[in-house]
Amino acid sequence: MTVSTALINEIINVSRIEDVWRMHVRRMADYGFDRIMYGYTRYRTEISLGDPDDFVLLTNHHRDYSDVFIGEGLYFHAPMVRWALDNEGACSWSVMARRMQSGEMSDEERKVIEFNRRHGVTAGYSISFKSVTPRSKGAIALTARRDLDQQAVDDIWASHGHEILTINNVVHLRILTLPYTTRARTLTRRQREVLAWVGDGKTIQDIAVLMGVAPATVEKHLRLARESLNVETTAQAVLKAAFQNQMYVLDP
Repeated sequence: MTVSTALINEIINVSRIEDVWRMHVRRMADYGFDRIMYGYTRYRTEISLGDPDDFVLLTNHHRDYSDVFIGEGLYFHAPMVRWALDNEGACSWSVMARRMQSGEMSDEERKVIEFNRRHGVTAGYSISFKSVTPRSKGAIALTARRDLDQQAVDDIWASHGHEILTINNVVHLRILTLPYTTRARTLTRRQREVLAWVGDGKTIQDIAVLMGVAPATVEKHLRLARESLNVETTAQAVLKAAFQNQMYVLDP
């Protein structure tokens, strides 16, 4: 099987992140990966991946799994997450078995592996996407159906790994171009507008004239935008809104 231009065009022409994800879930299930988890951060440091509320996080795992794995911070000690942070490309989960046998696993990593086993997350592949800056990182974990062991997954990858990797790279790049926010951090149309004018170098007085409102109203929209984005300064708000593709977008 090869990746068709029709599939690539279908992915790049989708205008909503939910539709891209729905399409991708179906496609990966065709290869035997019925549970997948995608994550992307622009706020990585040497000791942190940033605020989880700022992650682009997409998954079809049951909430019993994702609420603990993400919500309780298990992801930070997950062996394949650590691999993804230090590498690029695709990696079989068989590396975990080899690390277990050699005694290289930390206690925290072993706890994550045991949690995964209880939820049937035992065989799969991880893909770490190429980063454009040291502070950004994106990766996806492809979990195989419960009836597939790691050898079966490795056989699937030997036959179809190239096209699976290509599809995931295209989906990743498409996701980066689409608006994504948590509900609590979605800006209103007016908040997006004032931030866009600030990004264009306009002053408060300029924006007030352009929008036909009082300067105090502009300042209120900027304050609410900072609060929604959980930042301290308007410059940070402009940067985060741009990262999240909440600025310079057409209203539906």
